[in-house]
Amino acid sequence: MALSILLHSAIVAAAVYGWFTWKHRPPPVETLAIEATVVDERALKGIATKPEPAPPPPEPEPVPEPVPEPPPVEEQGPPKPDPAELQRKEEERLAQAKLNEERAEKEKAELKAAQDLKEREDAEKLEAEKKAAAKAAADKAAADKAAADKKALDKKRADDAAAAKKAAEEKARQARQAELQRALEAEERGNAMRNSDEANRWHAQIIARVTRAWIKPPSAQPGISCIVSVTQVPGGEVTAVNVNSCSINDAALRESVEAAVLRASPLPPPPDPALFERNLELTFAPQ
Repeated sequence: MALSILLHSAIVAAAVYGWFTWKHRPPPVETLAIEATVVDERALKGIATKPEPAPPPPEPEPVPEPVPEPPPVEEQGPPKPDPAELQRKEEERLAQAKLNEERAEKEKAELKAAQDLKEREDAEKLEAEKKAAAKAAADKAAADKAAADKKALDKKRADDAAAAKKAAEEKARQARQAELQRALEAEERGNAMRNSDEANRWHAQIIARVTRAWIKPPSAQPGISCIVSVTQVPGGEVTAVNVNSCSINDAALRESVEAAVLRASPLPPPPDPALFERNLELTFAPQ
């Protein structure tokens, strides 16, 4: 519609301009004719040699004829347009209007399609943002749950470890206490057995064997006694012997006693295996 109005306005403006230009056209410019005669140069030279004649009397000036005024220009309107031209222009206008309408419809359809596409993209973007937000929330919830489960598991493991450690410590304490109790009981039994008549008889048998193996040194005096430490293994084999002290300070006596213990090895076994002592402390006092 705008293009149609613009086209009609252009046609009307062109007609008004043509009419205005035709009406105010300036009158034609008149051209004055000049009459002249061509003269030969040689004729001029011949004339120059002749005496100049007397000037003729001046002729009266001609009276100019009045110039007739141009006939008045009759005012006429703009030329009537050609019907075929009008029909062609109308067809062009209608075709242009139809083209403009189709173009407007196409632009409207393209605009609507662009708007629909933008709406779909906005909807898809919003849906994607919602899904991303939901996924982030789910991931955070899962991470929080995993962290809570891990914390609970770590706490349970720590509690179990503490309980196991406490139980192990209690068990070790009970074991130590039981071992101590058994050691005390064994020591008490050993003391009781060492102080028993059987232990005393066993010790007497060992001293008697050592006495029989003793070679008296010349420096030995009647009434001597020595405290002897003896280490043995099961079976009576002597592995170490040491004379701790003697009633007299005599190196030969000490050496003779140690040699006697080694010669007496293996020592007689105890009557009861429970009486066996790895480390013995004997009083060697030969008569």
